[in-house]
Amino acid sequence: MNKKIKILVILLLTLSLTGCTKYLKVDNKIVQNEETGQNLTKNILCAPEDENIIVLYNEYNKKVTTENKVNLEELPKCINLNPTTGEYEGIWTTIFVKPLAWLIIQLGNILKSYGLAIIISTILIRGIMYPFTKKQALQSENLKEAQKDLNKLEQKYVNKTDSESMMQKSQEMMLIYKKFNINPLSGCLFAFIQIPLFFAFLEAINRIPVIFEENFLGLFQLGTSPFIAVFTNHQYYYLIFIILIAGATYYSFKLNSGAGIGNKAGSESQMKIMTNIMVVFMTITAFSISTGIAIYWTISNLFTIVQNLLVKRGKKNARNN
Repeated sequence: MNKKIKILVILLLTLSLTGCTKYLKVDNKIVQNEETGQNLTKNILCAPEDENIIVLYNEYNKKVTTENKVNLEELPKCINLNPTTGEYEGIWTTIFVKPLAWLIIQLGNILKSYGLAIIISTILIRGIMYPFTKKQALQSENLKEAQKDLNKLEQKYVNKTDSESMMQKSQEMMLIYKKFNINPLSGCLFAFIQIPLFFAFLEAINRIPVIFEENFLGLFQLGTSPFIAVFTNHQYYYLIFIILIAGATYYSFKLNSGAGIGNKAGSESQMKIMTNIMVVFMTITAFSISTGIAIYWTISNLFTIVQNLLVKRGKKNARNN
């Protein structure tokens, strides 16, 4: 990884770790809405409208020092939020979080549904990122096509560890990359470009309280996690999000399987193990996230799957022609 890539990675990670969502805490315990299981956000961008939520914030304010209070009366109504509302919170919040929060609120006002607003804004953001994610998907497909040549190269130098052989191996590998139009750094670069938008979208959702006050399709309370819905409220239809997230995670990994560089014997088995671990991890995580975040996660994963299928079909048609 060259110096410019390292600088970009450090910059993006620094931005992503500033201005993050903060939660209400009393005696080091996060304040929750017992009905939905939602963790209440301290640095909200606009005022909540639900009376029960307002009561929880007021009770919190009575238990903490002045500097830790959340002054709801100083916050604008969410419908009046704009990217310049409030104090300056740094580049991260100013460039990414507030504009995305404003977009979601405006779409929610137009569509009369914050659930639909999350879906449409997710598609819009993924559409903007499509040129980058498409290139990443193309790199994955190119790697699959090059896999046979890369495996032969690995076998050719399997027992050669001297510096001259390693140098020759690197040169031959670069020729294979050139032949199949592979840039080994581009996949990482495109992934890091997506990181700020991914975290900004999640943070924007977390910092708009009115989102979690709505029922989507009359069934899904956007602030409720599947865990609370299923195990406390016995609303088993929330499991649809668990199934969708687990299925999308598995299928995404399956589409990208075989895209390793110079796979060695046993790597396919390792990929299957990693895929299973990630599916289990994502499934467990999905139980604890709010429905609003689950909708975003599901739509984003489905967008990725459709995109990769289109790229795969395009490569197949190009080969046939």
